[in-house]
Amino acid sequence: MLYLYHTIVKRIALQNFLRVNRKDYAPILKSCSPDVHHRFGGHHALGGERHDREALGRWFERLGRLAPTLQLTVHDVWVKGFPWNTTVIMRWSAVQDLPDGSPYNNHGVHIIRMRWGKVFDIDANEDSQLVAASLQIWAAYGVNEALADPILS
Repeated sequence: MLYLYHTIVKRIALQNFLRVNRKDYAPILKSCSPDVHHRFGGHHALGGERHDREALGRWFERLGRLAPTLQLTVHDVWVKGFPWNTTVIMRWSAVQDLPDGSPYNNHGVHIIRMRWGKVFDIDANEDSQLVAASLQIWAAYGVNEALADPILS
């Protein structure tokens, strides 16, 4: 029975990464608890911590504007735990085209914690210096939001 649960959670996690690629954030937000905690490394427009679903929604919308061609590829997913305390670890890579023509290639790991089918903690770990450098390129091409303060809650 636990194997079936882990299989379902893994499938949902993979679908959510595909939703990020399509900029379809509403189903992801629906799967989060109202007081979801989201961490994204670095002090830049995408960095910082959010502590509720509304702020995470604003962060996703900003991600869509600042990384319009971002494509995530999941390489590994591990699920452990029971429905009342589940941990999902996802190893991924990301690519996008930057406005100066240079490629963006990053990789990272998400650690996602769930309780009774709701995500309550997302810890995104990637090369935050690379993210910051890409935001500087967007800013140089007139995307002022790339220099905005982080969305915090």
